[in-house]
Amino acid sequence: QALVKQGGWELVFMGDSITHGWEGSGKSVWDQTFGGYKALNLGYGGDRTEHVLWRLDHGELDGYQPKLLVLMIGTNNTGHRPLEQETPEDTAAGIKAILDKIGQKSPATKVLLLAIFPRSEKAADQARVRNDKVNALIKDFADGKRVVFLDFNKEMLQADGTLTREMMPDLLHPKEKGYGIWAQAVLPVVKETLGR
Repeated sequence: QALVKQGGWELVFMGDSITHGWEGSGKSVWDQTFGGYKALNLGYGGDRTEHVLWRLDHGELDGYQPKLLVLMIGTNNTGHRPLEQETPEDTAAGIKAILDKIGQKSPATKVLLLAIFPRSEKAADQARVRNDKVNALIKDFADGKRVVFLDFNKEMLQADGTLTREMMPDLLHPKEKGYGIWAQAVLPVVKETLGR
């Protein structure tokens, strides 16, 4: 990818279509919040943990070492595979492998590991339950230094845990308001890590 080869990136977002959406529904928020940084969006629609690993093995972190990498991945693992094919433990293991790979490729990079966003309307819905189980596992991967875990999912939900179509029209991908919540949640870590 030409942008990766350009190098010099200090802030990188990595993930699936939700991250890719910074170039769609989240574009104005991205420009306002991260426009002053050398920021690169590496979100790809449909990606699962194994795709991110493949990308890391094929040059996505070669030739530069970002100060901060914001990672959210896993909702396509839980959403596209039945539970008997992939357990929350399996998904969490994939995320751990990504964290390890980033550590090998770019040891100076701090990783802001995000909880997988809520999906489907109700807290008891199977897709939500699976993501919540993954989140409970991956938060233990954070050492508070190289890897920091952040979960602001409650800010996207109603008090009773309901996800509205006003926040995510398809109950999966945020509208601009959701990207605004995301930006404000990560901005303190961005400023602290990048020194401004």
